[in-house]
Amino acid sequence: MKERLENIFLQVQKPARYTGGELNSVTKNKDEVAVRFAFCFPDLYEVGMSHLGMKILYGQFNNEPDVWCERVFTPDTDMEKLMKENGIPLYGLESWDPIKTFDFIGFTLQYELSFTALLHMLELAEVPLRSADRDESFPLVVAGGPCACNPEPLADFIDIFFLGEGEEVDLEVINLYKEYKAKGYSKKEFLRACTDIEGVYVPSLYDVSYNEDGTVKAVTPLDGVKPTVKKRIIKDLDTVYYPDKFVVPYTDIVFDRAQSEIFRGCIRGCRFCQAGFIYRPVREKSVDTINKQSHDLCRNTGYEEFSLSSLSTSDYTKLEELLDRLLDWAEKEHTNISLPSLRVDGFSEELANRLNVLRRAGLTFAPEAGTQRLRDAINKNLTEDEILETVTKAFKGGWTAVKLYFMLGLPTETMEDIEGIAQLGQKVVNAFYQNPDKPKGKGVTVSMSTSCFVPKPFTPFQWEPQDTLDQLHEKQQHLKESIHTKKISLSYHDAKTSFLEAVLARGDRRLCRVLEAGCQRGFNLDSWSEHFDFDAWMELFAECGLDPAFYANRRREYDEVLPWDHLDYGVTKEFLIRENKLAHAATTTPNCREACSGCGAACWKEGVCVEKRTDRIQ
Repeated sequence: MKERLENIFLQVQKPARYTGGELNSVTKNKDEVAVRFAFCFPDLYEVGMSHLGMKILYGQFNNEPDVWCERVFTPDTDMEKLMKENGIPLYGLESWDPIKTFDFIGFTLQYELSFTALLHMLELAEVPLRSADRDESFPLVVAGGPCACNPEPLADFIDIFFLGEGEEVDLEVINLYKEYKAKGYSKKEFLRACTDIEGVYVPSLYDVSYNEDGTVKAVTPLDGVKPTVKKRIIKDLDTVYYPDKFVVPYTDIVFDRAQSEIFRGCIRGCRFCQAGFIYRPVREKSVDTINKQSHDLCRNTGYEEFSLSSLSTSDYTKLEELLDRLLDWAEKEHTNISLPSLRVDGFSEELANRLNVLRRAGLTFAPEAGTQRLRDAINKNLTEDEILETVTKAFKGGWTAVKLYFMLGLPTETMEDIEGIAQLGQKVVNAFYQNPDKPKGKGVTVSMSTSCFVPKPFTPFQWEPQDTLDQLHEKQQHLKESIHTKKISLSYHDAKTSFLEAVLARGDRRLCRVLEAGCQRGFNLDSWSEHFDFDAWMELFAECGLDPAFYANRRREYDEVLPWDHLDYGVTKEFLIRENKLAHAATTTPNCREACSGCGAACWKEGVCVEKRTDRIQ
């Protein structure tokens, strides 16, 4: 197989995607390890190699002497064609061995439109798609990541889902596997034993029944397993494993820099944001830990830029102190610091001054909605005055480019809210030209990007209908017509892909047959426009006897059994219902540091949930 691979590398567009051998990649003697793990990212190399979670788990698994973790990505069409012509199954980059010979094939589920790529990778690996069709000779197929919070559309294909954060639970399962493998236990016995580990969901041990109207009637545990599966969290981020080096690619990737995680979770509670709820509670790393990890990564990889990674970087409580520490060595070593995920109301003048010593680029903020009423409904807790004050500070600091993110189709949205997006963009332009300290001889660029709202599980909007395609297209056109200056550029997301995302996000197990049929027809990489065929998807739903609008465009009642109700992410349904009602009243909820709203995440007794306060809601 090695000779065949070397022959085809010269025939593909980007061979560095498939060769392995990069700086800091890990090779081991396969005869000296007990477990081989194929870590699969269901997308192209340049996307998967940018993902921080994969870097963490790759390093942690390979830190175990008897575990060898290899990377696997979806091959592009040219490589796939040559692999099929030459009889080469999907393989690990480190060894070039077929992953069908490994113990585990693991997937990270970062976005719903990667589901077809996951099945496509199993097919390329010559592994049966359905778990029921895989006997003891095949690897265990496992999956985790944010989309595992509703794993039901993939339930027939995955042996084990990891719920929540994986550093501890993944290794616990691997260690249990080593024990059961050595004693000769069956796969069925192993899977049953895994359910005793918190954060492990084995879908084959739960039965789903449906009502006549197509809604879920009940999810019934089998063989005495727990009726509810609770997610796992890492309680101490200062002591948990974090790599001191990353694999450095030979080719360009999406985010080609070192990444230093500073905290997990988010205090804000934006009602549309799934990550803000499923990653609760907020837990921070110390300044000392972040500083050491950042410096180690840059020294061991050669990167001259690193980013501080979190859901809302400006909410790190010691950001000013952290920047001082980082700049002590970053300036001397000509290393740039990137601060993504800044909130408008967290952009202080002091922060602007610190950013001035770094490489200057455009600033990105996310008001999400154009009017105050709608920002209150989604609990953005951000005023127009704060937005304009912040961009004015940035303009005074020398910036001339601002990017603003918005959503279309948010619950309770009206055409007046759409017009508000254009009006807010115009006010940002005006703020630049009204600023006496603006850079001389330069104009302003305001880029406005809009995505389509997708209702997600474990958010207050999980019951809300998504706008129909006609409604979303009408709003996109109305926004375009409401912009009257060339200083504003507008881009918007394809509503058709957002529709399919909504279907898969809130789907149930009946979607398994749709995904399987899609795989048989060659559906793959649906998040890439050149691969996505909306009409073919709609034909497939019709042939399978399912209406996608049932999942995307239907309002759910509060008492409906949702496909993910048997999974516990620490945020109670009662809290989400309360937040949904507040949204329809356009009433905000304070962030977690201002007042506890009793979401349920205090059950872990960690992070912001145990900070001393007198206003705690019980």
